[in-house]
Amino acid sequence: MDAVPPIRQCWGRPRKRPSRLYADKAYDHRRCRQALTCRRIQHRIARRGIESSQRLGRHRWVVERTLAWFAQFRRLAIRYERRADIHLAFSTLAAALILWRFIERWFC
Repeated sequence: MDAVPPIRQCWGRPRKRPSRLYADKAYDHRRCRQALTCRRIQHRIARRGIESSQRLGRHRWVVERTLAWFAQFRRLAIRYERRADIHLAFSTLAAALILWRFIERWFC
């Protein structure tokens, strides 16, 4: 959590850390919960053997859907590029194409 860069906002100081964290059962450890509590981050972590991860689905689905959109571009699904700047350029191009398709479908 300390490696997360500041979150930009429209006004005021940039936030140093996120306000909430949603995680699955892999992060169900006392040290993870204590570390988040010490940093005043609200956490929602599914408990092993008690809860199912389905309740976290509506928050995780957005991330998984976005990663699936990027996986449609074969060059990004398996990273063929060795240079980071070229990979960043292809990722930016893929994001622009995804946004263009969304706008085209939404407004046309």
